[in-house]
Amino acid sequence: MEDQLLSIEQKLAGGERLTREDGLLLLNSNELLRIGALARLVKQRKTGNKVYFNVNRHINLTNVCKARCKLCAFGCDADASQAYVMEPEQALAIARQAVADAPEMTELHIVSGLHPDKPFAYYADIIRAIHREFPALHIKAFTAVEIAHFAKIAKLSVREVLTVLKEAGLNSMPGGGAEILNDRVRHILCPDKASAAEWLEVARTAHQLGIRSNATMLYGHVETPEERIDHLLTLRQLQDETGGFQAFIPFPFHPENTGLSDLKRTTAWEDLKMLAVSRLMLDNFDHVKAFWIMLTIPIAQISMGFGIDDLDGTVVEEKILHAAGAKTAIGISKQEIIAFIRETGNIPVERDTLYREVRVYEGSEV
Repeated sequence: MEDQLLSIEQKLAGGERLTREDGLLLLNSNELLRIGALARLVKQRKTGNKVYFNVNRHINLTNVCKARCKLCAFGCDADASQAYVMEPEQALAIARQAVADAPEMTELHIVSGLHPDKPFAYYADIIRAIHREFPALHIKAFTAVEIAHFAKIAKLSVREVLTVLKEAGLNSMPGGGAEILNDRVRHILCPDKASAAEWLEVARTAHQLGIRSNATMLYGHVETPEERIDHLLTLRQLQDETGGFQAFIPFPFHPENTGLSDLKRTTAWEDLKMLAVSRLMLDNFDHVKAFWIMLTIPIAQISMGFGIDDLDGTVVEEKILHAAGAKTAIGISKQEIIAFIRETGNIPVERDTLYREVRVYEGSEV
């Protein structure tokens, strides 16, 4: 094992791309601190001591969803007691309040369930209304799974759906719904939503249209180590082709209240290793993000020593992950994020969605 890790170290020192076998070796190794140090070196090459965050607000338009995936605690049927659907004016009111509460906010992050009855026009109209009132606000909206759903219900191509949304004001896309890009896993977890090939084709088409996106992985359920590494390699290959991914976000699976509630949540050890291995394998991704809501603030802080250079943002009101038992706050202040980053010896950098620097917090300024 020592010699094999030495070989990986030598590859990284020479800028050589890691292989599938290297990835599996890293995942199966117990040399966590050594792996973390390698990931930290790669991160330093890309972004130095900077750790990014943004001021953003999540809006979840509806929790009514036809897919009802085993992995999800958020989606429900339309007649469930907890079911809700926002009307366009409600979504616009939330956007107005968010801007009033945080005038420096740069991003609205909008995702939803796959509502069986709401037409595509409902979603496009909401984007259009928000963009009309707040043209400077970056709208990051709809996962590849949602885009595939819109195409089906509207009987349009994915390219047509994305073109309509881009013209309405959509600026970029989040990376959710990727889970594990393997049809064996998806057949178990989420058989009624976009396949691996469909997810990838939506991302490819978005990138061709100039719509940047993120990519995610949900790990810690029924997948194998090989499927985790293959997921990373699949994303790396598409990034080689399009260059359209901005950041990668590995999500640990939260089993509480899901159809897989008998599973145990991944450990901090596994989370840190997965973050570090992602940084090492995805050499063509500029950023790897620790989503503090899923990882907890302590693990997110430690992850900055394991190759992570982004903590996402202030969020304000996250619903999907908390439905699955996330115990973190539903939002956080900018001052708290700055303090968490600064405590690790890194430099907090407020960014916009496209990673343009809004403000670098040197010294003790807030």
